Amino acid sequence: MDLFERYPQLNTCENDIETALALMIDTYKKGGKTLVCGNGGSAADADHIVGELMKGFLKDRKITDARIPQGLREKLQGALPAISLSAHASLMTATINDNDADVVFAQQVYGYANENDLLIAISTSGNSKNVINAVKVAKALDVKVVALTGETGGMLKEMADVAICAPSTETYKIQEYHLPIYHYLCAKVEEEFFK
Repeated sequence: MDLFERYPQLNTCENDIETALALMIDTYKKGGKTLVCGNGGSAADADHIVGELMKGFLKDRKITDARIPQGLREKLQGALPAISLSAHASLMTATINDNDADVVFAQQVYGYANENDLLIAISTSGNSKNVINAVKVAKALDVKVVALTGETGGMLKEMADVAICAPSTETYKIQEYHLPIYHYLCAKVEEEFFK
């Protein structure tokens, strides 16, 4: 993918994007999974990232797993395990009601995460409390963290293993940059595992 040709403004983020890519590849090589969280438009991005990882994105990921019955096998695709923490309405609303909205993603990271996993934490400001708390739990569990933020990076910039700070301070513009960034990451990870 020609990400940096199509979006030359992202040249400022190139090293961080490549570091994030290396973390994602390492996660899957170690048998880990990717957890993704964000609020609002970033929650939609979390779902979108999971969709690109869990089934074919740019490649036809045919499977040959003999355990899967013929006829069904041809309809399934190779998956890179990923979970959108923003997609569990019953768990989220129960946590918000019974505990605190600020721990909604932290609870899920605590329940799902293992040390070989990766958390992608999305916050355009870099300061969303529920995302920050998810990162705190991830770090306590030795889970690597990639942050997708805006230009200033907020608190996430200092907390994450790598922070990709989109070159804008306006929410919608930051989100417009996040899309090609995570498409690039998903495409490159897919290329690595489904040659």
